[in-house]
Amino acid sequence: MGPLWFSPPVYVKTKRPGIRNGVSHLKGAAEELMAWDTKGPEVDQGGPILRRRVRGQDVPHEVREAFEAAAREANVYLSPE
Repeated sequence: MGPLWFSPPVYVKTKRPGIRNGVSHLKGAAEELMAWDTKGPEVDQGGPILRRRVRGQDVPHEVREAFEAAAREANVYLSPE
């Protein structure tokens, strides 16, 4: 199985000022979730949702929505523009 992609990407802040990361696949979302210092209900829920997707139990748009909610909660979400 290849990478599990979703669209449109979810843009998040990076540790480098002025640089943003457009996350559009499961692996990138999982890496971002593990790197965030902020923890909370949406961030905590993101991990299980990503694991279910690996097993084929969620569709890509559900994974994207969960990842975006976690990014907003962690205060790293950036507008697509």
